[in-house]
Amino acid sequence: MLPLGKVDPGLREPDTPLDVRTIAEGAAQIESLGYDGLAVEECKDDPYQQLALASVNTEQLDLATSVAMAFPRSPTITAMSAWTLQKASQGRLILGLGSQVRGHIRRRYGMEWTAPAPRMRDYILAMKAVWRCWQHREPLNHDGDHYKLNLMVPLFDPGPIDHPEIPIHISAINTNMCGVVGEVADGIRLHPVCSPKFIEEVMVPAVERGAARTQRNPKSIDWCMKPLVATAQDEATLETVAESVRARVGFYLSTPAYKAAFEVHGWGDQVDRAASLSREQRWDEIPALVDDEMFHTIATVGTYENIASLLNARFGSLIDRIEFSIPVTNPDHESLLRSMLNELRNSDELRLEKKLF
Repeated sequence: MLPLGKVDPGLREPDTPLDVRTIAEGAAQIESLGYDGLAVEECKDDPYQQLALASVNTEQLDLATSVAMAFPRSPTITAMSAWTLQKASQGRLILGLGSQVRGHIRRRYGMEWTAPAPRMRDYILAMKAVWRCWQHREPLNHDGDHYKLNLMVPLFDPGPIDHPEIPIHISAINTNMCGVVGEVADGIRLHPVCSPKFIEEVMVPAVERGAARTQRNPKSIDWCMKPLVATAQDEATLETVAESVRARVGFYLSTPAYKAAFEVHGWGDQVDRAASLSREQRWDEIPALVDDEMFHTIATVGTYENIASLLNARFGSLIDRIEFSIPVTNPDHESLLRSMLNELRNSDELRLEKKLF
């Protein structure tokens, strides 16, 4: 994720805002460092335009939305954006989609909210129907509970492409959405608040149940994550970074949609308290609810010297694609990051063919 070393600060503005004019150059740097892919989010800039810029100066780098909002766009609009990027990148797109929480759907996008899991399932099936129409010349005929598509005319039909199989990943945290991943998606994008305990005890079984409903192999599903990391070159600097990350844990704690990830550790009451403070806009009081046990359970904390080994120990057996970087401002930083990437990729604790973003 650009810029290198970016940590979404939750309540605070990023130290180095992304300049979209540097995306093409930054993507080339990421490819030269040995990364397998670039993931972009939908916060302050359009993710599809970011990846279009990144595709220009790269040849091997996977290009992922992590994630793009699904419901504010129709399935046909998202299908078109993905189809165009897949053509431009010659088959390197990974389409990561998220549902967004109720308040944002209603108050930021001005839309009616419906239960996200069944709607996401219908959304993905509708997109796939559009792609089949374009690629295989099938009549468009999707008749779902949320989307009904039955019109495609030559003027708006882009036709077949060389790489029509576009992997679809879903951002998921609750068991219903995990089930949809198992049913119809190619990968799951875990929220940074997901601990190994929550992944193993709650999410994996839910994905497996979903896969069983459509007779799919759950082991074919990619598990992807940008872990919540606090890291710095030395312990003194790490203390400052850690407090910023603690505030981010507090931000997530105050979001009821993430309650299950805290409840598995017995912190449901803290979620309710943080949510109350959030509604009262008492933001500065929330980080105090994040004690050291909670902080170190949710975040991975360590210096540059040991952060890669800590991430491997925590997530190595659970995750197929991991997002990680540090700020790079000189050749020494580049060398240090390369060594971290090598350690992340080559550890005995990792799954085979680990991908780094």
